[in-house]
Amino acid sequence: MLSGKRYNTLNDELFRKFGEKVSKIAIDGGFTCPNRDGTISSYGCLFCNEKGSGDFSSALYDIDKEINNQIKINQRKWNTNKFIAYFQAFTNTYADVETLKKKYEICITRENVVGLAVATRPDSFTEEIYDYLEELNDRTFLWVELGLQTVNEDTSKLINRGYNLDVYEECISELKKRNIKVVTHLIFGLPYEDKTDMLNSVKFVANTNTWGIKFHSLYIQTDSRLYDYYIANQFKLLTKEEYVDIVALAISYLPKEMVIHRLTGDANKKLLFKPEWCSDKLSVISSIDKRLKELDLYQGFNYNNNME
Repeated sequence: MLSGKRYNTLNDELFRKFGEKVSKIAIDGGFTCPNRDGTISSYGCLFCNEKGSGDFSSALYDIDKEINNQIKINQRKWNTNKFIAYFQAFTNTYADVETLKKKYEICITRENVVGLAVATRPDSFTEEIYDYLEELNDRTFLWVELGLQTVNEDTSKLINRGYNLDVYEECISELKKRNIKVVTHLIFGLPYEDKTDMLNSVKFVANTNTWGIKFHSLYIQTDSRLYDYYIANQFKLLTKEEYVDIVALAISYLPKEMVIHRLTGDANKKLLFKPEWCSDKLSVISSIDKRLKELDLYQGFNYNNNME
C-alpha cells in the first residue's frame, strides 16, 4: 500500500486515482429521512443523533457557502486543492430527481470538486434516481454509501433500521449493474451482538464485493435515543481492546482490492457519553495498525476462508 498500511485506505485509493491528496468536504443538503418523517417510522435508527449522523457538516443549507467554508478549512488542514463533496447527513437520495440534480450539480461543476459521495438508505431509490446516478457516474468520480450496520435481522429490528437484508441486496445489485461504486457501513458493538455476529456481517459484505467499507465503533451520544436505551438496559459496551481485535480480524476477511474508508467512529466529544475511548480516534487507529502487525494480519489474509 502507498501509505505502508496493511490495508487499502481511501487516501491511497484517491492518490492513485488523482495523483495527489484528495479531501472530503461534508455537505448537509437539507434532506430528511423516511425513517424519521413517518414514512417508515418517526424515530430513526436507535443510534442516530439529532443531526442525522452529520455532525461535521455545517447545516447552512446553502451548498455554495458550505463548499466554500469546508474548502477553506480543509485547505488549511491538508494543503490540498482537490475535494470530494460528501452528502453526509440523513438520507441523500430521499427526494425527487430534480431536487437531487439541483443539489448535486452545484458541487460537481466546481473546478476543484473532483467527485461526489452520497450517503443514503437502500430503500430510498427510484428507477429515475438509479438512472440519474448512472449518468452522473459517467461525469464524475461517484460513490454511494449504504448504512447496513449488521446482517443480524434481530439486531436490525432492535435498532429500528427499517428495512430487511434483501432490500440492501437488491439495491447494491442495481447500483453495480450501473457500475456505481458502493460503500457499506457496519457498526461493531451493537446491543447484544457478539464477535461472531460482527464477523458474519463483515464476511457477508466481503462476498458482495462492493467497492468500499466503513467500520464504526458504537458510541452513545446524549442527543440520541440510544442514550435512553442504554440508561434503561445497560447492555455491554466493547472495550477499546475488544474493538481493536475485531477490526484487525475483520480487515483480514476483506478482499485485497476493497477500499477501507473508515476504521472507527468519529464521535462529537461534547456529546459523547460512552465509551470514553471513542473520543481518541487517532489512538484507536494506531492500536489497530499495531495489532495487525502483532498478529501478522493484512487485508485479504483470511478472505478465501471467509465462509468458515
